Amino acid sequence: MASTVPVLEEAEDFSFLPLIHDIIKCMDKENQDVHQELNRLRVRIQEAREQISAMPGIDASPAVQQQRLHMLRDQVRTKNQLLHKYKGLCMFDIQKLS
Repeated sequence: MASTVPVLEEAEDFSFLPLIHDIIKCMDKENQDVHQELNRLRVRIQEAREQISAMPGIDASPAVQQQRLHMLRDQVRTKNQLLHKYKGLCMFDIQKLS
């Protein structure tokens, strides 16, 4: 059930604000580049839509997503409890050799 989602490079900028700012600047100056900037914004929005639709679980209903979220939270809680029990069972600390 695990699907792979391509890891996006952190260097990429996915903010729409710079594009919107450029569009407003072009409109203020009555610049002809406004159509080019609008097309860039459309492309960026379409890419975001494609990435969202490719996310695992996005096709599930909100109720199913909530159920999965609760199951994951229960798993994390159980793992944390087990870690605390394990740490409590350690009778000695490993000391660094000096």
